[in-house]
Amino acid sequence: MPAGQIGWTPTSETIADANLTRFIAACDRRDYDDLLAWSIAEPEAFYRRLLAHIDYRFLQPFSNVMDASRGVERTRWCIGGHTNVVLNCLDKWRDTETAGKTALEWIGENGDRLTITYGELSEQVGRFAAGLRRLGIGPGNVVAIYMPNIPEAVVALLAVPKIGAIVLPLFSGFGVDAVVTRLNDAEAKAVVTVDGSWRRGRVIPAKQVIDEARGQVPSLKHVVVCHRADAPMQWTPGADHHWRDVIADAGGDSSTASVEADSPFMLVYTSGTTGKPKGVVHTHCGFPVKTVLDLGICMDFKATDRILWMSDMGWLVGPILVYGTTLMGGTMVIAEGTPDYPGADRIWKIVSENRVSFLGIAPTMVRGFMADPTFEAGRYDLSSLRIFVSTGEAWTPEAWHWLFDTIGGRRLPIVNFSGGTEMGGILTSVVTHPIKPCSFTRPVPGTHAAIFDETGREAQADKVGELVMRRTPIGLTQGLWRDDKRYIDSYWSTWPGVWHHGDFAMRDGDGYYYLLGRSDDTLKIAGKRTGPSEIEALLLASGRIKEAAVIGVPDPIKGTAIVCVCVLRDESVPRDEVADELSATVMRGLGTPFRPKDIVFTTDLPKTRNMKIMRRVVRAAYLGQDLGDLSSLVNPESVEALLPQSRG
Repeated sequence: MPAGQIGWTPTSETIADANLTRFIAACDRRDYDDLLAWSIAEPEAFYRRLLAHIDYRFLQPFSNVMDASRGVERTRWCIGGHTNVVLNCLDKWRDTETAGKTALEWIGENGDRLTITYGELSEQVGRFAAGLRRLGIGPGNVVAIYMPNIPEAVVALLAVPKIGAIVLPLFSGFGVDAVVTRLNDAEAKAVVTVDGSWRRGRVIPAKQVIDEARGQVPSLKHVVVCHRADAPMQWTPGADHHWRDVIADAGGDSSTASVEADSPFMLVYTSGTTGKPKGVVHTHCGFPVKTVLDLGICMDFKATDRILWMSDMGWLVGPILVYGTTLMGGTMVIAEGTPDYPGADRIWKIVSENRVSFLGIAPTMVRGFMADPTFEAGRYDLSSLRIFVSTGEAWTPEAWHWLFDTIGGRRLPIVNFSGGTEMGGILTSVVTHPIKPCSFTRPVPGTHAAIFDETGREAQADKVGELVMRRTPIGLTQGLWRDDKRYIDSYWSTWPGVWHHGDFAMRDGDGYYYLLGRSDDTLKIAGKRTGPSEIEALLLASGRIKEAAVIGVPDPIKGTAIVCVCVLRDESVPRDEVADELSATVMRGLGTPFRPKDIVFTTDLPKTRNMKIMRRVVRAAYLGQDLGDLSSLVNPESVEALLPQSRG
């Protein structure tokens, strides 16, 4: 990484107006580093100030913010307090100016549009909550949401915790097996779904999937169906319910349940390399508070912002949007379908037409625009944009500079953010500090993040190691759903009392952090540990390819050899010629020991809907090994071309 290089520098006005500046002042700290130190030295005082600063409300006050008497791995929060996430997302805005403000702008793929104010959203959530209660759903019941980006998904995500039940967002692209696995593990009592929705010009059925799954899920008693695209489906009287009927009665109990602050409100499944998906448990006083710390204080989201971050309600970004935006009184812009249909430039049209100021964008998406010779940023009015945010995938310098220069006009910060489904953010960029390309400014307060070497000691500057947390931040999962042993084994067993995150990172001499990929993607060549992103950056800088995934494979001499799986910019060029050029490029950049063993060309790389390249799947396919859980892939067909028999 380019040590010492500054890409963006904040103005004095930006620093003065930053949410972080106000929070540092409220905490009576000198600067961000002082805030980080205080959050670790006096966590009780830090979190009390945080809760007060963001006006997080309780129906019954707590005695202590935290209790680590059972060990750091099982820290509890807001002891004795009662609250509800919806009290803070919607109820607190009643009888305020925010009630008349736009909470949600929705764009359907077929051109449908809808605007919903905070007052209207609160009413719809109340009606749906009352309807769920009439179905016999209550505190502790798990209700799955199997819906794409439509307004009813937002309503459901808020209505379920409002009654004290636990919401389970499911990726809208899951097939039957993936749905059955998660519903059974959670013992879900109900599913909220849609008949079908639009994606790339086609109606994609959803209720059909639930119809096929329900016979394999004994706990499932009710299915609520929103009608969107008239997709064919079965109907089971008494068990299936029309959305319009569930919300029709304005009466009933629409109150917000008072629940223990540290009780579960959301269950999110994350897929590992092996084993069944892991059910991550989030609580009423954990995830919401951490979301405001991450999105609001560190990433500088304001009530005046209009945020677009195209993802899926089944991945963490969806709940971050729904709960984070409403917690802070901002406006979310959500769109059905994909960011590149009906035109490759759809995302920029949405930004322009809806005056988006806060844009979430993935490096993989940026590289797609870089590879499109017809793309012209000047044809769109992007003057509303204030900030870019990115997570999930490491940047390459070329992609970072393209976004900064071509779209941002060298004026907009790119706020890099990384963490996981289990806790939100660990590392972040902040707009009060200069930003280096591809970097993270510092850890998020409360995490006490560090980089450990193989011996479990803090790595020296410019040395690669494992990203860890030495404290439990508010918002960290309370565990894995009904599987405490797996929770400890997965995250806390490498070093005692230390969260092992599984990311490969380094820190430069100025204290900036860089992610180099998942540590299970680690490459150790000629005694040097490196991540895929360092090699992929060299490949992409050649100008010959538009995407790359670098993997390590067993080698009888080196131990590990490099394989580069690439998507060509121009399919007409001779592949042998390009392969030789790419191999030479890697060796020039890193040395002869890094000569690739193989360079494979394909038309697409396996990705999640968040556009995160799944290198573990690439490696397993290339080696002909068990592919593991593919349910999160948006393009499972891409795997076939990587199998040994397909490569010949």
